[in-house]
Amino acid sequence: MKKSLVALAILAAAGVASAQSSVTLFGVVDATYAHGSGSGVGSSSKSQITNSGYNSSRLGFRGTEDLGGGMSASFWLEAGVNNDNGSGANTSTNNQTTGATGGGGLTFNRRSTVSLASGMGELRLGRDYTPQFWNQTVFDPFGTNGVGTTQTLLSGLGGTTAVRASNSVGYFLPGNLGGFYGQFQHYLGENNQTGVATEDDGKGSAIRLGYANGPVNVAIATSRTKFATTATTGDIKSTNLGGSYNFGVAQLMALVTRDKVEQTANVSGKGALIGALVPLGAGQIRVAYSTYKTNAALTPKSKKWALGYVHNLSKRTALYTTIARVTNSGGASQALNGAVTAANARSTGYDFGIKHSF
Repeated sequence: MKKSLVALAILAAAGVASAQSSVTLFGVVDATYAHGSGSGVGSSSKSQITNSGYNSSRLGFRGTEDLGGGMSASFWLEAGVNNDNGSGANTSTNNQTTGATGGGGLTFNRRSTVSLASGMGELRLGRDYTPQFWNQTVFDPFGTNGVGTTQTLLSGLGGTTAVRASNSVGYFLPGNLGGFYGQFQHYLGENNQTGVATEDDGKGSAIRLGYANGPVNVAIATSRTKFATTATTGDIKSTNLGGSYNFGVAQLMALVTRDKVEQTANVSGKGALIGALVPLGAGQIRVAYSTYKTNAALTPKSKKWALGYVHNLSKRTALYTTIARVTNSGGASQALNGAVTAANARSTGYDFGIKHSF
């Protein structure tokens, strides 16, 4: 009898172990004092308490369940939070401007996915980062946050899916390929199919392939998002190539990007970034130079220098500051931190902030 009870207990324990699950609450609260100033006729400056100067403020829930046999199921719900005023962040329900919503209550705009994973990779459904965005943020020393964000993203022609896509089906290669990694994603605009030119708006596909091993990381991504051809809209094609090398004393980063909007008169843009992360005691120096220009009339071009420092008070809390200057030509008028600057003029901005993660 005792042997039978022991055997049952062992079997029960094995069953629990093979079906383990967990749910995690996580987030970041990042508060920033941000100032921007413009120059030239009609320019203005702006000071504000805002958020996400170093890391994006967020509140999230994620969980996973072991299904046995090397397979697992998971979910990820992550909402952007404007902690300076308590509002939620915007999202897009259909990868088009008509689907913009949010800014009031909590929306899981950053990520809302459910997935199945095994030794063959991961299948993920929902709202997620697009493959074409990953290179922009991974190879930007400022992680596409705050006043130092690369100009290849801020001036880019990538449209509503430049960062995330809703209604997507994604596949990720497994992590045991000797350093090779990859992502494929297809997303839908979910318009009624009525034969009109706009029925495929917001629909697209993208792929990213890379290699990371030791100090080396390099990846290429390309995407195409469909929009009806008009004088101001058309299919958007984006391609970028990024890489980094960690020398120990510094990690160097570089990125080149090219966009094309196939409207009635095609508009294309190209940009580049070079930067570095330099460890310094309990902190890190961040520096980057980025530029982007298009072939529109006068060839608008913006160039940005950014320099920042992060001081880690602990693994979860950091103080940071960043200063940046953007110079415009060809009719461009990019400005920093909410300021307004005249065409072909300069704009300067800086951030001071604190980040706490949990």
